[in-house]
Amino acid sequence: MDQPNQHDGCVRYFQALDGGKVKLEASTVIDRPVATVWEFYAVNHVQNHPRWDSTIELEAISDEPIRVGTVIKRRTNRGGRITDGTMEVTEFEPDRTMRVRIHDRPMTIDGWALLEATSDNATKLTIGGDIPNLDPSMEDVIRQLMQRSAKNIKSLIESET
Repeated sequence: MDQPNQHDGCVRYFQALDGGKVKLEASTVIDRPVATVWEFYAVNHVQNHPRWDSTIELEAISDEPIRVGTVIKRRTNRGGRITDGTMEVTEFEPDRTMRVRIHDRPMTIDGWALLEATSDNATKLTIGGDIPNLDPSMEDVIRQLMQRSAKNIKSLIESET
């Protein structure tokens, strides 16, 4: 794995994986307990994701709580390019892990959020994704988007709870 790159409280990893996939991660420490971060990020994901990334709209297909197998409609608008797709929850371990498989035509991205208590009132949140066949010219753009999302999540959670 490449060495971590520290900037603005986030640690970003970039690594070429087998099969032409690239792994990108952004981490931040949020001054709130794991349960608070989990509630904001995972339990209320449909409502909150567009708040930390305004290029994404999400719509729940059912009224049931998020769990493994939940499918969420998603629409991204990146620079005027609109892509419709879905996001399926593949792992949902309360207060620890949420993994999703994102189908944004024409690609499939495996994304995740990992939570780890760093103290009773602080949580390390790592968000990431395995992105197939990422154009090298887009690496920095995606890295910046992930870093911005991590910073926005931290800011929202710390200011609201």
